[in-house]
Amino acid sequence: MPVYADPVAATNFSFLRGASHPGEMVERALALGMTGLGIADINSVAGVVRAWSALRQAREEGRGADFKLLTGARLVFADGTPDITAYPTTRRGWGALMRLLSRGNLRAEKGQCTLFFQDLTDECDDLALLVLPLALGEKGLLPFLTVLRNRAPNLWLAATMHRAGRDTRRLVQLKALAADAGIPLIATNDALYAAPEARALHDILTCIRERTSIAKAGRKLAANAERHLKRPAEMVRLFADAPEAISETQRLFDSVTFDLSQLSYTYPHEPVPGGYTPQAWLEELVATKARVLWPEGVSAKMQALLDEELPTIARLNYASYFLTVHDVVAFAQERGILCQGRGSAANSAVCFVLGITAVNPAKHNLLFSRFISEERKEPPDIDVDFEHERREEVMQYVYARYGRHRAGIVATVIRYRPRSAVREVGKALGLTEDVTAR
Repeated sequence: MPVYADPVAATNFSFLRGASHPGEMVERALALGMTGLGIADINSVAGVVRAWSALRQAREEGRGADFKLLTGARLVFADGTPDITAYPTTRRGWGALMRLLSRGNLRAEKGQCTLFFQDLTDECDDLALLVLPLALGEKGLLPFLTVLRNRAPNLWLAATMHRAGRDTRRLVQLKALAADAGIPLIATNDALYAAPEARALHDILTCIRERTSIAKAGRKLAANAERHLKRPAEMVRLFADAPEAISETQRLFDSVTFDLSQLSYTYPHEPVPGGYTPQAWLEELVATKARVLWPEGVSAKMQALLDEELPTIARLNYASYFLTVHDVVAFAQERGILCQGRGSAANSAVCFVLGITAVNPAKHNLLFSRFISEERKEPPDIDVDFEHERREEVMQYVYARYGRHRAGIVATVIRYRPRSAVREVGKALGLTEDVTAR
């Protein structure tokens, strides 16, 4: 059975150009027996998450275990540079692509992206680049490809065979250009939709983009319905005069070690005393503060809650998060800045013992699972109200302690309210003690 992975496919996130949803493209590639697919929309990665979700769903159903999905963007430039599809080969490459696209977005009006060749050469070390099909007779291509080859370690020249009368001649010219530039030729169908039936929808999108009608569109419409994903055997037949272009698709996919699963969030490391892990330090803090709160011993009910919560926090790796919130709250309490944890965090015995909240969950029979549940597969939400009049003191401490980059993370737990409002919340909860005293 022929082996082929199509390296270039657009989705409906290439606005008014792609005619199929990302998930449809992935499902079609799987059904056709491809070994992989590259999703690259115009100056955007907006569609790749849905494509990745579709592949993950297929794998959960026992399909696509060896299927590889490349996630990148089709870079369209403002200085005459040919379109180039860029795929991160590593996580570092993903960061490079995000910087590149961000730079283009910041230059342009909302919804636009202005990129120049220099932007790419500044960020291409960990990117696999495919120079996309070019117009015949375009001058200056060889010097351009030579410059790019000397800068980019992973570079291909892409060729398509869309059953046009000039296909064979064009393939010969592209083969010669690739040989002169010293870069490999790679085969793609440069698909804009999943199956031939979507051709009619693509025509409608073209008319909307060109502001015309089907009856008047004429040559603005595609000549045929060949911009769909094709079976590996059909691609091998189309590229019979350049079989090396088919083989190069596997080399490209093998060179990419990055996928979106590598972008799972990791909470920044919370500094802890030497010899402790974040979890061990959290448990030490809880034990110390519990002895202060209950000198005669922790009640059996409270101890049972702590024995349930701390292992759950350890399994989910949330200790650093709790330590960060505790640190900010402790700062406010030491300086008499009124603060009050609220919401589902009040269900946590750990939050109560650390002084983040003031409601005893053992006394009020509150459920910890409403705050943290392993089934929910998402971090907890700890909201803390700080009195509005002194919020600047809290934020200045956060910036000084964590730096501006991490301050944005810490700030998500901080809510500001007038001092009187914070006290009213405490009264409404039936709290008689001063919440700043703990």
